[in-house]
Amino acid sequence: MNALYRAGRLPFRWGMPRLANPLRVEGLENVPREGSFLLLPNHQSALDPPLVQSFCPRAVHAMTKSTQFASPVFRWILPRILAFPVRRYRVDPQAVRVALRLLQAGEGVCIYPEGERTWDGTLQPFRRGTLRLMLAADVPVVPCGIEGMYDLWPRWARRPRRGIPVTLRFGEPLRFGPFPDRAARDASLPEAEARLRAALLELSGENRRHPVSPDTPVP
Repeated sequence: MNALYRAGRLPFRWGMPRLANPLRVEGLENVPREGSFLLLPNHQSALDPPLVQSFCPRAVHAMTKSTQFASPVFRWILPRILAFPVRRYRVDPQAVRVALRLLQAGEGVCIYPEGERTWDGTLQPFRRGTLRLMLAADVPVVPCGIEGMYDLWPRWARRPRRGIPVTLRFGEPLRFGPFPDRAARDASLPEAEARLRAALLELSGENRRHPVSPDTPVP
């Protein structure tokens, strides 16, 4: 964790508990203390990335939309707080290569599998490329549930509200693979997607807000 990354956490760790009331962080013991891992949170608000990276006990390299790097200031800052760019709504082989190299080096990588913030507070479909990367990486996958950030600052609001309860939950790591070949990996994708979705629905509290009938098929 470099000095700029560490310094950037401090104001948010101080300020977020004054914005969210209360702020709870659970499951820190589920984040591997060493070695590579993927961190996959749901995405409710523009404040999710600083929330996750400020309270995650390990530094994580965050896959960030490439448009954020357009400004010279952000183009300088973002790599120094461990962000790397991805082109949205298309296959981006370079971003995949960067993520895999970081994982091979024993680092943590954070990707939001929905690809963008939710419009209505519910978990959106996952990007197929993220799921394929998750299966190809063969590392522990830590699902991360964010609850309350949509109510605090939804994407259509101009500014955040105060006094909204927020909970950040790090779930138990999921393991996928290893797979003998690409065909086996592709065949396991629906089951892997269902496992990740179930974990995020539980960790984000969406299952408690919108209970699902046992007879309802998993998307």
